Amino acid sequence: MKKNIVVPEMGESVSKGIIVAWLKKNGDAVNEGEPLFELETDKATVAVPATAAGILEILVQKESEVKIGQVVATIESKDTVPASTALTQPAAAPQERAPETQAQTIAAAPDEPGQTRVAMTPLRKKTAERLVLARREAVYVTTFNEIDLSKVAAIRSHFAEGFEKDHGIKIGFMSFFVKASCKALAVHRELNARVEGDEIVYNNFYNIGVAISLDRGLIVPVVRNADALTFAEIEKAIAGLAKRARDKQLGPDELQGGTFTITNGGVFGSLMSTPVPAYPQAAILGMHAIKKRPVVVDDAIVIRPMMYVALTYDHRIVDGRDAIGFLVKVKEFIEEPDALLLEM
Repeated sequence: MKKNIVVPEMGESVSKGIIVAWLKKNGDAVNEGEPLFELETDKATVAVPATAAGILEILVQKESEVKIGQVVATIESKDTVPASTALTQPAAAPQERAPETQAQTIAAAPDEPGQTRVAMTPLRKKTAERLVLARREAVYVTTFNEIDLSKVAAIRSHFAEGFEKDHGIKIGFMSFFVKASCKALAVHRELNARVEGDEIVYNNFYNIGVAISLDRGLIVPVVRNADALTFAEIEKAIAGLAKRARDKQLGPDELQGGTFTITNGGVFGSLMSTPVPAYPQAAILGMHAIKKRPVVVDDAIVIRPMMYVALTYDHRIVDGRDAIGFLVKVKEFIEEPDALLLEM
């Protein structure tokens, strides 16, 4: 008996995708739950598993655009197919996966010699569309501040070994910024809101998007109810999302529902930037590289690990006073982290 393999549901807003690679060849014997193909949508790239065991027949080739629910292959049940079938069927040539940044390479036109044209992946195309939409629909302003990370760095250094031993994960700067942001958002609610028509929708929960850069584009998985999580739970959530993103195992629900975003360009060496919010969110916090700089403390010049931070916000619903107040709150929590650690 043959069982159809269809493109699975990928969330309410996803209607199509591209098969970027088949992980099995035509005529292969596969087990239920084994990854069959990689599907890239405008949300994420996921490995779609077999829903039955048997012999695979591929109906749609890689780099083809497919719709949700479309049949892309069949699996002949092992119960009705002799074990030797997989050996006697003509097998398709192995399908090497194209590089993620060159999913569909188009030969350069007689043109312009020395050029290579590469079609945008659905993920990068959707990112571009959303950035253009954000610029068209909202009015963005960016405000800056700088944060002394001396105390957080000392805490991380002092408790690093014990924290990792107890929780099985390293403690990073991001969990401090997630905690600080949740605290600051509770005071400055406009930054945890969005515009819908003529209404402002205030979110009474804190789903923090954490931007992750991949070869195929930028994605922003969401740490849900981050205000209720411990430092260890936040670190584990972020690490898990990042790993699933790299392994193409993120579910569409893990990329939806964010109310505020944090991005860390500092991991790439950025000293300053003006990030764009994930529309329709009202704001995004940008972290940057930590640099030792001379600063004045109690009328003395000292060397401290400093970070510039940027807050880009939708000026339609967020006034400068609230934006600056939010960033000052984050600065206070990071520079004096006792209140965060004591959940105050």
